[in-house]
Amino acid sequence: MRAVVSSGDTERFRGLVRSWLGLEHDDTRLGNLAGVLQDRLRATGSPDLDAYARFAGSGDELRLLAERLTVGETFFFRNPDHFRALAEHVLPTSIRRNAANRRLRLLSLGCATGEEPHSIAILLREQFPELEHWEVELVGVDVNRASLARARAGRYGAWALRATPAEQLARWFTVEGRDHVLDARVRRMVTFVEHNLAAPAAAWWFGRWDVVMCRNVLMYFTPALAAELVARLRQSLWPDGYLFLGHAETVRDRAEGFRLCHTHDTFYYQATDAGGGAASWPPPLAPEPATAGGTGGMPSWFDEIERASRRIEALASDHRDRAQAPASVGAHAGPTAYARARALFEQERVDEALAALDGDPTLGDDRDALLLRAVLCTNRGRLVEAETACARLLARGVPEAGAHYLMALCRETAGDPAAAVEHDRAAIADDAGFAMAHLHLGRLRRRLDDVDGARASLRQALHLLEVDDVHRIALFGGGFRRDALVALCRRELAACGDLR
Repeated sequence: MRAVVSSGDTERFRGLVRSWLGLEHDDTRLGNLAGVLQDRLRATGSPDLDAYARFAGSGDELRLLAERLTVGETFFFRNPDHFRALAEHVLPTSIRRNAANRRLRLLSLGCATGEEPHSIAILLREQFPELEHWEVELVGVDVNRASLARARAGRYGAWALRATPAEQLARWFTVEGRDHVLDARVRRMVTFVEHNLAAPAAAWWFGRWDVVMCRNVLMYFTPALAAELVARLRQSLWPDGYLFLGHAETVRDRAEGFRLCHTHDTFYYQATDAGGGAASWPPPLAPEPATAGGTGGMPSWFDEIERASRRIEALASDHRDRAQAPASVGAHAGPTAYARARALFEQERVDEALAALDGDPTLGDDRDALLLRAVLCTNRGRLVEAETACARLLARGVPEAGAHYLMALCRETAGDPAAAVEHDRAAIADDAGFAMAHLHLGRLRRRLDDVDGARASLRQALHLLEVDDVHRIALFGGGFRRDALVALCRRELAACGDLR
């Protein structure tokens, strides 16, 4: 007989999952949690939650739960800005530091089916031939035993290789039916370890790592467990070692012992000697490497956003900021489809979020749904659709600062900076306190060699970023948090000669 899962059961199950695995589930994910509980009750033959809780103390069942409750989808060379920073700054620095002992240690946490550590292994083989005679330790860690088995086999479908350049695909993979089989020389470079990061630290934690990749892991954990994990990461890194988090994650509020770095248009962290007392936030930025082309060659703001297009933070801020956000945003939109689209985007499932909006014809020309669609399409690079949604909003003849701002991004990318400037100005005319419009206008003016105008816009942006609405920054910030945008604005001002 199939057990019935009540809302009370789901709430209790949420607490049990939190205590067993350290995983946090907000209210938007309770439906998924109830479905998992229903399936596991049936699969284990448990008549109710109490019986299941007694059974679930076994490692195998907790492992199955972790597999069901976390998203393991990834692909090779995900977030290429991180790999550029690795190749051009982090790894060369680490190699110079370790020249005497000729040893390099890299750790990939939450490695799923192995795409991340295997991508790093390819990078090491291609760009650092001097490591041929070094002791290189590259370890991938995950709780999902089935995923690790696939990682060790090194067999991948085309979807996992969608961001892999053709020359690397030809060099390192052999096609066997529908699979691409990774070269054994690369596979041998990676050791895979099964471990639940919510459990006490295992032996491999102890020692020192030069680089730790912990991308899109902290977001699943409770604040307490995330803080514990960050502290453990700091203890496990060499002084001056590097930590990469997901674009939606930060060590803010746990920043002691870390310095924020910004190179290659991305953010990451460098361990420091913690010393006594708390570190200031944000810490000084690492210098941006010089690039050819000067100001005229700087990336557009859309390039910045495109690099962040799959970042979970685009529609969600950190836990502290969430508490300040309006309880219901866009409440007059079709609540089920709109909330589902929001939740999907927070999980980096942008195409599914768009499909959720498409699947509810009752949304029609709802203002919030159209604005969300424009944000999703802009971040996906579907600029014609984004402009269409913005045009529908602007046709109403009422102030729409957000729509003008998104139009400015689209026009800049289309090679029409004059129109982009006009849309930014229109956004500011509709809402003079819109920080992102001032920031984008400042960057545009700098590209157009209007240094005085750029300086004025960026100063205003810097002031407004401190006070602008948290929800609006999360929605239009391209995946960057408030502190990261402040740091970016200061860097832009410094490039305009304003060093204060």
